[in-house]
Amino acid sequence: MTRVPRGYIARRRRTKMRSFASNFRGAHLRLNRLITQQVKRAFVSSHRDRGRQKRDFRRLWITRINAATRIYKVFDSYSKLIHNLYKKKLILNRKMLAQVAVSNPNNLYTISNKIKIIN
Repeated sequence: MTRVPRGYIARRRRTKMRSFASNFRGAHLRLNRLITQQVKRAFVSSHRDRGRQKRDFRRLWITRINAATRIYKVFDSYSKLIHNLYKKKLILNRKMLAQVAVSNPNNLYTISNKIKIIN
């Protein structure tokens, strides 16, 4: 049987994987089999960590808001602040509230005065 030269398709696939692995070190940069394994693993990690990053930032914002409300004695706790925000239908997301709490606590006072519910 005569030798059939394979086309450019396999080479194109390998060079594409190699371009993804340009910042890897050692054999993970040089050997095709290791390159494909590491690139697949990197894609899995990046996909997983995009969701994890959203969770981590939300936890950070909640912690900052809770600390600011307790330090500046705006409310007793974070949960009461959020509960009163929802009762007054004042929609502020946690990212913006955390930014206000860190950068300018006076604005946090004005927000809390708007939503204070006297029982």
